[in-house]
Amino acid sequence: MSTDSPALQGISVVTIATNVPGPVTAARLKALGATVTKVEPPSGDLITSVAPDYYAELTAGQEVVTLDLKTPEGGVAMEALLSAADIFITSHRPSALARLGLDWDSVHARHPRLCHVAIVGHPGPDAEVPGHDLTYQAVNGLILADGGTPRLPATLIADLAGGERAATAALTALFARERTGAGSYWEVALSEAAEAMADPLRHGLTAPGGLLGGAVPGYAIYPTQDGFIACAALEPHFLARLQGLLGAGDRDGLAAAFRTRPAAEWVEWAREHDLPIEALPHA
Repeated sequence: MSTDSPALQGISVVTIATNVPGPVTAARLKALGATVTKVEPPSGDLITSVAPDYYAELTAGQEVVTLDLKTPEGGVAMEALLSAADIFITSHRPSALARLGLDWDSVHARHPRLCHVAIVGHPGPDAEVPGHDLTYQAVNGLILADGGTPRLPATLIADLAGGERAATAALTALFARERTGAGSYWEVALSEAAEAMADPLRHGLTAPGGLLGGAVPGYAIYPTQDGFIACAALEPHFLARLQGLLGAGDRDGLAAAFRTRPAAEWVEWAREHDLPIEALPHA
């Protein structure tokens, strides 16, 4: 997260979004100065048990309250929070929000200045279709194969990109309210976020043989004596310097050179020669 900023000082955010995308959105708005209240169900947020340190990072500086929104008492408490809020973040399916009386039409009727950012899996009429980061990445070709066998993604591209998009939607809604005086509804679909993240692959930039997919020998992963390095000598002046210093022009020559030292030594060498090289963490 970026350094805390007072830009959103005085703005109140209420979120009932759990898991990853909603908390990422709330954390981003908190970092911009907003006050955030995170409402969790009695069962809590799944991240609490599976990644407690990550949960702590995402909720730092926020007020976390437990409410059973299916009970009259929980509903009354939720209304009190929404009445003082500027932004409402959800990550439920539309039918679930409707059952709780927290769908856009219902909330807007009671709180006309409240801005609602709804994080969904698929856009529009497909918002009820179930999915998760894995399925959104899979359909967009982002599941990479290792030796022919697909591997689970190293990160949650759709969730993280969706969270950032939702934060942008919240800021846009606040700006629109300054002009119109009314709150608005913004839908952020994680499937669309994944599709956008796949654009470099779709347009051939990172596809096998593409500019960032193996066409340039200076932009590749190379084995060393004790691990691997990521070499990103993409620009002509970086590539020329790399090839000149190592006396190697093609991929095979660079590979042979990099095998002669440990990864850490190559990183130190790269710093001395102003080259973009980093070591991959050991498995």
